Amino acid sequence: MLYPCLKLLGLPPFILHLKNSMKKTVVLLLLVLTTNGYSQFAKSMFSKDPIINLENWQKQRLYFGYYLGFNSFDFKFDYKTPGPDIQVKKTTGFNVGVVADLRLQEYINLRFEPGLYYTKRDLYYPNLPLEKDYLREVNSTYIHFPLLLKFSSLRTGNIRPYLVGGMSTTLNLSSNAKSKDDNFEGKFRVKQWTAAYEVGFGIDFFSEYFIFSPSIRGMFGITDELIRDNPAKGPSPWTDNIDSMKSRAILINFTFH
Repeated sequence: MLYPCLKLLGLPPFILHLKNSMKKTVVLLLLVLTTNGYSQFAKSMFSKDPIINLENWQKQRLYFGYYLGFNSFDFKFDYKTPGPDIQVKKTTGFNVGVVADLRLQEYINLRFEPGLYYTKRDLYYPNLPLEKDYLREVNSTYIHFPLLLKFSSLRTGNIRPYLVGGMSTTLNLSSNAKSKDDNFEGKFRVKQWTAAYEVGFGIDFFSEYFIFSPSIRGMFGITDELIRDNPAKGPSPWTDNIDSMKSRAILINFTFH
């Protein structure tokens, strides 16, 4: 029964269902940490003389994991001439993906973290009077390919902070790049492939059976994403004054190894 319904409704309802499931999963994990297992977890992590968990884990040459998380995407606009700024309304999206970690030396690891990122942004054009003109919804379903260097500090008991940074490329499955319709028909278009750099930090918590690594990163686009409207249709109030449009985002991930 579920499959025919999803087929009729299309991808967005499925994405919404997955997003809600992601939120419930993260909330459940937090509840687990605050109930019966919390005291044992805190004793293992923060006691004066903790038992060292998974002491040889990060001496492996290669290991894997997965992550769940949230994101908040924005656009950075550069304009050709001064004028009313385009307003961006952000929403909270979700991330899910896998991790491959290659140990280069004791404190440096190379990480590949491909994943699915879903987000939504609303663009408001204050100089356009009609709702059908001043609002553009930008739904994005990204396949994200970040290649990062992880710089870890000395391990203290079962805690090890780290910095992470690198480059990423992204495929936007909802770009409308191949559509012949543009903003004159109410369709906002962006390029399929974009590039960015990412920087952030996190902490590895070594439990008895796995490593839990919450992290926060900033992602900053370096390529212009906008596809301009067709000039044959006349001057475009949506794209003509935009010199460049680049994504930027805050990414919060909860990684398990």
